[in-house]
Amino acid sequence: MIVSINPTIGKEIARFEEHTPAEVDAALAAAAKAQAAWRKVPITERVTLLNRMAAALRASKDKYARMITEEMGKPLVESEAEIEKCAWNCDFYAEHAPRYLADELVATNASESAIVYDPLGIVLTIMPWNYPFWQLFRFLAPALAAGNGAILKHANNVPQCALAIEEVVREAGCPDGLFRTLLIQPDQVAGIIADDRIAAVTLTGSTEVGAIVASQAGKALKKQVLELGGSDPFIVLADADIEEAAAVAVKARYINVGQSCVNAKRFIVEEAVADRFIAAFCEGVGKLKVGDPMEADTAIGPMARANLRAGLHDQVRRTLDAGATLKMGGEILDGDGFYYPPTVIDHVTPEMTAFREETFGPVAAVIRVKNADEAVRLANDTEFGLGASLWTKDVAKAREFARDIEAGAVFINGMVASQPALPFGGIKRSGYGRELGALGIREFTNNKTLWIGPAKVATKVTQSE
Repeated sequence: MIVSINPTIGKEIARFEEHTPAEVDAALAAAAKAQAAWRKVPITERVTLLNRMAAALRASKDKYARMITEEMGKPLVESEAEIEKCAWNCDFYAEHAPRYLADELVATNASESAIVYDPLGIVLTIMPWNYPFWQLFRFLAPALAAGNGAILKHANNVPQCALAIEEVVREAGCPDGLFRTLLIQPDQVAGIIADDRIAAVTLTGSTEVGAIVASQAGKALKKQVLELGGSDPFIVLADADIEEAAAVAVKARYINVGQSCVNAKRFIVEEAVADRFIAAFCEGVGKLKVGDPMEADTAIGPMARANLRAGLHDQVRRTLDAGATLKMGGEILDGDGFYYPPTVIDHVTPEMTAFREETFGPVAAVIRVKNADEAVRLANDTEFGLGASLWTKDVAKAREFARDIEAGAVFINGMVASQPALPFGGIKRSGYGRELGALGIREFTNNKTLWIGPAKVATKVTQSE
């Protein structure tokens, strides 16, 4: 049985029967059959499905947004933005996929040679609860446009969202079986990965789960894309616009109740401006309303699960016990639901928990440094490498530092965020492969070499006298 619990009240709201092994096998068979036909549909026709998916999302935005907030607790205004972002991604790939997947001519010794992008087949997609629609649609739109099919294994605390996604795709007119949601337990995933009907795997989730899935997919020699954990640095140099940096820092840390791989988590600030930044930052954090996520002015809703809140609080206590300074928050709130207050910890050093571990919730760790070189060094002193934000008025210097920062993305004077046009993903233990952009749509294609020859040699004709 798969149970949905509303984190705002801490009570069960729905439960669902798991799919049986026979139902899983039938879903895989249907997907294989549907994809064999779908791959032959011209891409100019395939992308019309994406336009219809975007329309279906927008038509029921209110319903799906409330479902997201009810199942995982993010503020309703953020859930509404999530649905719109999914529709935007569908529109984007409907427009750009034909160009991204067009044959690419290459000059060689052949009469003609090219790179062509063929679909791989059925992709198993394993998705997390923190952006229950966006994480899936940022993969699904390009995957379907490329001619693939997909099987979704969603996080088990958002089963309503998982089934709603299937509803969206079905209402948009997707061929029967091409996309399916499976309600199963994690221990069933290995068998699906090993199944010959699965061509590749993509996962967004924790580093620990990513390592398990990578091992299973590697054993089966299946292509993988992994977007895993992060402990993103937010670097503030002494010449930055401190007030602007502090204002953006509040959103960068506390959006989605701090439960995002690309939330800024380690605020690395030059000592000369640290007090000023922290004062402005804490002032902004203090204005965040904690409360019912269905209310329009709520900025901090509950965390998604009780065990996540308990783990986060343990990280806070261990960091404080090691000598850090609590500026605000840091105590579990009384009452129903899985609430944790926006928390700021100052004087964090590299050996402390909040520096070394990913803090997946509304907790900010401030690290003071002597200069820019030390800031970059500490930014890289982590097992993660997803995103980084760098603040300075000297953009030329920032460009140089950006090359030295070990991350999949560096945002200068801005907040790290995904968008359809740019590739998204990490390095080190934040995973590998890319989603979004041209690189993302090509991850689940066979980048095939096409060679036609031999080359025709021009014959020189001379006129006799």
